[in-house]
Amino acid sequence: MEQRSPITIKPPATFEEQLQILKRRGLIVEDEDFAIRALQRINYYRLSAYGLSLKHNDQYHQGATFAQIHALYEFDHRFRYLIMEMTEQVEIAFRTHISYHIAHTYGPLGHLESTNYEYAAYHAAFLAELDKEINRSQEIFIKHHFEKYEGVIPVWVAIEVLSFGALSKLYANLKNEDKNHIAKSYYQVPAIYLESWLKCLSYVRNICAHYGRLYNRPLTSKPRLHPKAKKLGIRQDRIFAHLYILKQLISDRNKWNNSFIIQFQSLLAEFEHVVELERIGFPEDWEKLLRK
Repeated sequence: MEQRSPITIKPPATFEEQLQILKRRGLIVEDEDFAIRALQRINYYRLSAYGLSLKHNDQYHQGATFAQIHALYEFDHRFRYLIMEMTEQVEIAFRTHISYHIAHTYGPLGHLESTNYEYAAYHAAFLAELDKEINRSQEIFIKHHFEKYEGVIPVWVAIEVLSFGALSKLYANLKNEDKNHIAKSYYQVPAIYLESWLKCLSYVRNICAHYGRLYNRPLTSKPRLHPKAKKLGIRQDRIFAHLYILKQLISDRNKWNNSFIIQFQSLLAEFEHVVELERIGFPEDWEKLLRK
C-alpha cells in the first residue's frame, strides 16, 4: 500500500504575526494597538472574512484599512441581533400554530402517531429528536409532567423543547390538509411557500445563534419566492430574500416597522461608510419592499 506523506500544518501565528500577515497583503493598519486588541478578542479567520470584499487575489485593494474590516464585523454583529429578535417572533408563533392544530385535530398526544403525518420514516426521526430534547431538558414544565403524569407529555408542552429546525421539519411532514389549514388561517399563503420559508428562517436563525457571518455571504438555503418577487430582482441566496419573507410572517406590522426597519436604518446610517448593500442583497428600493 502506498504511504502518503504526512500533511504539514503551518505553526500557529502570534497576534503580532497575524497583524503582519494582513499588512503584507496590503492592509493599512492605522492603530496597531487597537488591531492587536481586536485580534485578541476575535479569531483571525472570523475577522479576516469581513475583508473578502476588500481584496483580490489575496491582496487588499489600495486604501483598504483594518478599521473597515472591524467596522463590517461590528455591523454584522448588530445586524444579526436585529434578525434574531424578529425570527424569535416567528418561531414562537409557529410553536403555537402547530401544537394548537395538532391538539385540536388529533388529540393531546397526536404528535406521537405516525398515521397523522405524511412520512413514517421522517416521523420516527422526529420522535427520536423529541426524546433527546425531553431527556436533556431542565425546564420545570417537563419535570412537572414526569412527576405528575409519568412522563406523558402533550403536544403543547413537547413543542416547547424543539429547536426551530425540528419545528420546521415537523410542519413539513404534516399532512397537506393540515399544512394548508395553518398556512391559510394565519398567513394567507400556500403551504408550499410556508414550508420553504420556515426551513430557510431556521437556517438563518442558526447562523445568527452561532455568530456566523451574513455580510457578503451566499446562503445555501434559498426561500421559495412568488414570481412577482423574482421579477423584482431579489436574489434568493442573500439575506435580503430571507428578510423579505420574514416580514410576511410578522403579524404585528408596527413591531416590524419600528423594531426592525427603523433600527436597521439607524444601524445602516452608522456604518454607511463601509457597508455595500448589494453584498447583502439589498436593492435600492429595499425600504419600500420591506414596508409593503
